[in-house]
Amino acid sequence: MKFSKATAALSAFAVSLSLALPAQAADWPPIEAQAKGQTVYFNAWGGGEAINAYIAWAAQEVQSRYGVTVKHVKITDAAEVVKRVQTEVAAGRTSDGSVDLMWVNGENFRNLKSAGLLHGPWAESLPSWGLVDLSKPVRSDFSVPTDGYEAPWGTAQLTFIADKVTTPTPPRSAADLLRFAQANPGRVSYPKPPDFHGTTFLKQLLLELTPAPAALQQAVTPAAFASATPALWTYLDQLHPHLWRAGKTFLASAAAMHRMLADGELKLSLTFNPNEAANLITSRQLPATAYSFGWTRGTIGNVHFVAIPVNARAKAGAQVFANFLLSAPAQAHKADTRVWGDGTVLDTSKLPADLQAQMRNKAPGALTELVPTLAEPHASWVEALEAEWLKRYGAR
Repeated sequence: MKFSKATAALSAFAVSLSLALPAQAADWPPIEAQAKGQTVYFNAWGGGEAINAYIAWAAQEVQSRYGVTVKHVKITDAAEVVKRVQTEVAAGRTSDGSVDLMWVNGENFRNLKSAGLLHGPWAESLPSWGLVDLSKPVRSDFSVPTDGYEAPWGTAQLTFIADKVTTPTPPRSAADLLRFAQANPGRVSYPKPPDFHGTTFLKQLLLELTPAPAALQQAVTPAAFASATPALWTYLDQLHPHLWRAGKTFLASAAAMHRMLADGELKLSLTFNPNEAANLITSRQLPATAYSFGWTRGTIGNVHFVAIPVNARAKAGAQVFANFLLSAPAQAHKADTRVWGDGTVLDTSKLPADLQAQMRNKAPGALTELVPTLAEPHASWVEALEAEWLKRYGAR
């Protein structure tokens, strides 16, 4: 990907987009003026080459258009950023924090919001908000109302990856996966919670195995946890002996799974981006025979967001960058599987035909089948699941 070509393409979109964009809020020009010259420290996961390249492109665009400098602070776990914000505010650092904008959702958003550690509300005042598809869960994050304290950035769905050469028929359910692992000992694994992908895999299993799925949409209680999770632990007790290293050691990340899939050590990998396999094929990190698939009854999907901590020093610059990330050109560029392939949060019917076509572009390896989207459990289930998993299996 070359910035010059991407920038030229975006310039060509400008005229066609001008009619589609909503009128700016009256207070937006002063925010843009205040943002000019600011440096935004954007704390975002840095484990994906395509994502890092996209953020670098977006940073260059915002510097050129608005005079805002964006520094990508590459992180591995958003929970660590939450702790940093909590520590800074507790120490009296209330206006010059180290984080200006962060990629966040789920329990991390809930923890920040409940502690009053977010700036806002601001998200629905962005000029780009008028293009957002309100039929998507953009106002609720793992069943927690966003209330304008975070702006949607993209959509995601748990997706599995295999190689047609070694796995022409993939497992399509939790029961299938158990049988598959039994038939292929040592060739299946998953990331160790609290790694995001590992925890998501646990939630996927729980949604399929629990006798009370409706309870997962409410805040967790000891009674609800005790009722909903026994089937999950029974399943994992059956699955783990057949995993890589007999389930006594787990992988650090989905990226490690991708490498082991490419090397033939594993037969399956997983991702939260239905188009990531296409990116990995393009970069020759997976063979051309890799493909994406889902489970018959569906897989977990959600919206991911960006939020501004209450003690951010560049709040105006953070809003300008968030507004650009939400804009039609940036969303179209991001949705292109040749760039990142992250799903859009915009109502595509409001966009020009050329941008709609760009968003529909699919490269080999991307998920092409229709997989039902399952709602995320309430954010409070994450910490409870991780704590119990670590208690049962983490010390092995």
